[in-house]
Order: sequence, then structure tokens, then C-alpha cells
Amino acid sequence: MTGTVPRSAATEPTRVVLADDQDLVRAGLRLMIDRAPGLAVVGEAATGHDAVRIAREARADVVLMDIRMPGLDGLAATRRIAADDSLAGVRVLILTTFEVDDYVFEALRSGASGFLGKGARPDALIDAIRTVARGDALLSPSATRGLIARFLSLQDTEPVHPSPLLTTLTDRERELTALVADGMSNTDIARQLTLSPLTVKTHVNHAMTKLGARDRAQLVVLAYQTGLAHPPRPRR
Repeated sequence: MTGTVPRSAATEPTRVVLADDQDLVRAGLRLMIDRAPGLAVVGEAATGHDAVRIAREARADVVLMDIRMPGLDGLAATRRIAADDSLAGVRVLILTTFEVDDYVFEALRSGASGFLGKGARPDALIDAIRTVARGDALLSPSATRGLIARFLSLQDTEPVHPSPLLTTLTDRERELTALVADGMSNTDIARQLTLSPLTVKTHVNHAMTKLGARDRAQLVVLAYQTGLAHPPRPRR
């Protein structure tokens, strides 16, 4: 079952599309989201193909994307959304059975702005939607540790490729990007470097622009892929 609703001229809530092949899951998500101030479910999709189509038709701000769906899965659908210039403003929040699983690294590389476990509390889900809708990435320190672990498992088969784009970053931007990749928030970085959070955000945004990162999650992935950040050595 899929569908969309037209945009209201009177208000501009954050427009959310639900992509999950289970009707019951979508119904529960819709109930929680539609009750939250400033959020509105504007479409539902049971397949990845429908998720991309409805995101475009409903002019979505955020797509809650399940990974395992028939036909086009959530990862492929996320890649299509991220690659479509007409959907540049759409943010994808991946819903996973576990907070960190084998698909998380690939989801972030595909263009997702973050991920959330399906067992998360309703208030955490609402906060997550609002976080990615305003252009931030939902990448908690625990999630970042999971991302690093996944990167470590891929190192043997996917070598680091230094990027010439790194030369466009200032020393401060490189420093802050590495700290972001280490799982630190802007507030944490500001406290450590004795800077204002606004200054940190400005430097991070400049780094994202120069590296072509859609958001903070993509910045973390690029930092590891280009060798700017290095995963910690596993303890023996």
C-alpha cells in the first residue's frame, strides 16, 4: 500500500516518507510521527522503487528507509536518491534491526544521513528525523565505533585511496574532520579546542563542501576512505 498527500500551503512541516515492506511497521511509524509537532507522513512505500518515486512525488524531506525490501532494496534506493540532483534536499534515515550490522557502512557510503535501530524509543525516532531534516547526521559515538569496526573488516579488500581533494582543506579543517570521524560532536570539539560551537560548525561545513559530502555521515566515510582518519588498532 502506497500513497502521497499534497503539500499544505498553510504550514510547512517536515515531510516524511516511510519505506518498509511490512504494513504493520509502517502503521506504527505513521502513528508516532503524525503525533509529533512539525512532522507529517506524506507517503508510504513497500519497495525501494516506490520509495524513490514517492520521495520525488511527495517532495519529501526525510525518507525512513528499511534495508531489506523486495525488488530494489533500501541500499540501492538510497543510492538512487543520493545520485538524483532533483532529490538533493532529501535525507535518508536507515532503519535497521540492529544499530550496527553488516549493512551500516554500505548504507552510509550509499548516501544515508544516519541510521537508527528499529527498537529505538519513539522520542529517539522523532529526534532522529528532526536531526537529519535540518542537515545534520545521525551518527552517535556508539554508531561511529560500529562504523570504524566495519571499516576495519573491509581494509584487507578495500584499500585507502588518498584524494587530491584533501589538499583543498585547511589545516584546521583537516583537524576537525578527523575529530568528527572519531565520533565527536561539535560541542565536544569546541570544548577540546577552545573554540565556539559555531566556529566548529563553520569549519566542518566548509570541509563537507570541499570534499563533496552531503552531510556529516558522508564526511566520516570520506575521512576513512581517503586516509584522513585512521581507525584505532585492535587490541591484542
